Amino acid sequence: MTYANRLHPWAIVRLLPKMQRVVVGRYRNRSNAEGHMQALKRLMPDAEFVIVFDIGDLMGEES
Repeated sequence: MTYANRLHPWAIVRLLPKMQRVVVGRYRNRSNAEGHMQALKRLMPDAEFVIVFDIGDLMGEES
């Protein structure tokens, strides 16, 4: 996980058919992610979005 991604652990993910997903945006705090997700739902009411906390691959990283 890059340093920039570590600074922005909250992500909005758009769920697609066949178990596919797309990260729409990354945010520093959950409140910002929720605000952006509300706007996305107004723009694309048929799309399905979720907010996730992405801690990255801790097992594969060295300190």
